[in-house]
Amino acid sequence: MRFKLRQMEVFRAVMLTGSMNGAAKLLFVSQPAVSRLIAHTEQSLGLQLFDRDKGKLTPTQEAHRLFEEVGPLFEEALRIDEFARDLAARPEGALTLCSSPSLALNFLPPVVAGYLERYPNVRVKFHTTLLADMAHELLGRKAELAVSVLPIDHPNLVVEPFATGEMVCILPEGHPLTAQADVGLAELAACRLVLYSRNIPFGRLVAAAFQRAGVDWNPSVDIVRAELACALVRAGAGVAIVDQFSVGGAGWPGVVVRPLRESIPLALSLVRSRFDTPSRHVQRFVRVLKEHVKAMAPG
Repeated sequence: MRFKLRQMEVFRAVMLTGSMNGAAKLLFVSQPAVSRLIAHTEQSLGLQLFDRDKGKLTPTQEAHRLFEEVGPLFEEALRIDEFARDLAARPEGALTLCSSPSLALNFLPPVVAGYLERYPNVRVKFHTTLLADMAHELLGRKAELAVSVLPIDHPNLVVEPFATGEMVCILPEGHPLTAQADVGLAELAACRLVLYSRNIPFGRLVAAAFQRAGVDWNPSVDIVRAELACALVRAGAGVAIVDQFSVGGAGWPGVVVRPLRESIPLALSLVRSRFDTPSRHVQRFVRVLKEHVKAMAPG
């Protein structure tokens, strides 16, 4: 192999920092050692990777193309290194989990906490992802399990609904509509609206509800995430419709939640790849999650 991993590491460092000196500091080696390795790499590959002018480095077109290939490979090498260290430090292994962003605000944190309480030697790798990217995350094995706020229709995914909910109205404290037990879409349409963009699933869901109710609406602010709606409502920018899970639990101080008179139902789903058998970690997490949902149920 002419382009060795150490050469990739040093080349990547030079590309990231823009200089031999910067790469040396990043890698905790001497600047002459970096310069020698880059020169050797160019010679062994038969490529000029950098134009040099009075000490200034300018990557060539070939360097840019090579960097596009090296980046993902090096990130994968780092992931494997981290995995190897995890095996030594955490013999139980890791659970890689993703969820819809709104579920990460209030709904899933206590579930993760409960899981870690029972299985303290497992490392949880948790990130959020949009519905449109969830299939890619699971089929690309970037996550073992996804928790989605809406069902996903994909032939290569196993989707298991496990809880239901509703979209709700959120209002700033002191708003006249907070005096009501519930709020209608027509009443909201008369206010300044902070709503999900119509090109995402939540936006289409809310738009369909307004259309069914025969209510004309015109949002003042388009958003794509529930926390943006909550922050804007708290600041007095308007009123909004979000899923109940994003404002459950402790909720948002300064934000009042009211049910919608016209129901907009939700179905939370567990999602995984059809090509993978659920690991022991996934099975345990699902068990803890379902216990949490059962404990939340009224009565």
